Amino acid sequence: MGSTALLLAACAGTVSQGEAPAPAADGPLTARFERFTYEGRDPAFEREVGPDEYLNPILAGFYPDPGITQVGGDYYLVNSTFAYYPGLPVFHSTDLVNWTQVGNVIDRPDMLDFDGLELSRAVFAPTIEEHEGTFYVANTCVDCGGNFIVTATDPAGPWSDPIFMPEVGGIDPSVFFDDDGKVYVINNDGPEGEPRYQGHRAIWIREVDPETFESLTEQQVLLDGGVRPEENPIWIEGPHVYKIDGTYYLSAAEGGTAVNHSQVVLRSDSVTGPYEPYEGNPILTARHLDPDREMPIAYVGHAAYVQDDEGEWWATFLGVRPYEDEFFNTGRETFLMPVRWEDGWPIMTEGDEEVPYVAKRPALPDAGTPDLPMHGNFTVTEEFDEPLGFEWMTVRIPKTEWWSAGDGALTIEARPEALGETLQPSLWVRRQQHIAGDASTSVTFTPQEAGDEAGLVAMQSDAYWYKLGLAGSEDGPVLRLRRRAGADSPEAGEVVAEADGEGLAGQPLELRVTFDGADYDFAYRPEGGRWTTLAEGVDGKILSTSVAGGFVGATLGMYAEKGE
Repeated sequence: MGSTALLLAACAGTVSQGEAPAPAADGPLTARFERFTYEGRDPAFEREVGPDEYLNPILAGFYPDPGITQVGGDYYLVNSTFAYYPGLPVFHSTDLVNWTQVGNVIDRPDMLDFDGLELSRAVFAPTIEEHEGTFYVANTCVDCGGNFIVTATDPAGPWSDPIFMPEVGGIDPSVFFDDDGKVYVINNDGPEGEPRYQGHRAIWIREVDPETFESLTEQQVLLDGGVRPEENPIWIEGPHVYKIDGTYYLSAAEGGTAVNHSQVVLRSDSVTGPYEPYEGNPILTARHLDPDREMPIAYVGHAAYVQDDEGEWWATFLGVRPYEDEFFNTGRETFLMPVRWEDGWPIMTEGDEEVPYVAKRPALPDAGTPDLPMHGNFTVTEEFDEPLGFEWMTVRIPKTEWWSAGDGALTIEARPEALGETLQPSLWVRRQQHIAGDASTSVTFTPQEAGDEAGLVAMQSDAYWYKLGLAGSEDGPVLRLRRRAGADSPEAGEVVAEADGEGLAGQPLELRVTFDGADYDFAYRPEGGRWTTLAEGVDGKILSTSVAGGFVGATLGMYAEKGE
């Protein structure tokens, strides 16, 4: 299912089909995964979609903070990934609806250092721009270097090493190329002087050198606090400047990333202001809508604009889909909406308008469903015939080659570094993209001692996860479901359920997680046998942002661990 851009994906030899991957006397302990299947059965996607319509979200699952740019008939989109690696996925589309991942911006181990970072730190909201044949991604590595820019002549990569901008504080930088040749960096940072209240931020601008991105002018404030400073607005961030028909527009997110999230817009005759806010701000929000409405799309904001070949304007932005109250496990997703212009202002929603699940598609030729669908209900199976595809991620940045993929198997070395220890564990995961569905894998593993374990993981962070694995114990192999539900819980988690693993070691074993909102079921079977439920209806809310916190969504995948 595609090739990976990871330079570390060179591999040791894989184990032949059906052979139990027991370690050699002096070799590593490995687990062999021969299949991973993901199926989505989301009730929100069981809708009729006409030939001239599209379905939101356009990128389902944990794809937040979308930045977008256009080059002719091609559109490119990037998302944040925080401390997952490879980082900052790059998508391509010709119709704004169907997207194919073509690479990752952060795909070399020496580009950044995520060591010791919590999963919701590292690379935050990226922006992407194209200018005279060069692509620019501006980003912040939080707690790992600050604001930086990378460049490429092909958005599929390779991307340059980061060019850090130590003079630029805060987060969420973007680059604006004016038509007089000047280049500006716009960013979120603290206000002038001391903040007046918690969440008091400002949007700043400075001219920079187009090659080195060193500051050429002193920074100055474009927007202090928000569009109504007398109301003490919080967390103005994600700024973009656009020049449209001679007028400069400043658009930014406001209100924080939760229920009060929104998008606001201002305009000016000068790139450095002063900027006049739109009286009807915000131009996008769901904070005033009934939270009990059916299948709500909430937390909307962090928008970026693009114009299609027909002259119509569109916005990509993030939102969430709670299954109950404010609980959602699919993270912040990427949505698409048309932008209508009224009296020189770009408007997305007004009054009680909601972000639609189904809307009229752009007047662009239908690109067709990509090989790896990104929205709607679908089933995909990875049989590991090729190196890992772009959709797979691990936690933090690997420093050794502990996996190999190809020839029908993913082989993972069991190492002492485990999820829960803020380290770089042996695991590969993909996003949970649906409220309901399941994921399953086939693993062959022979634990050698207590603490050896390999299997299926459902995780939100180092502190919130479930692991269903075949493990070694003092009494022999055991099939075990473990859970960690908070930083105060033991790093190794607690046992939720277990079964005798006699006869399962060294043989293909299928593991499955089935999820429906807050309910997660875990089951197993010897290959070709009957499914046995090990635990039913366990609490999936621990994988939600409302419980686990942070900015990421739930992911599902495969892991292996070595006992100390």
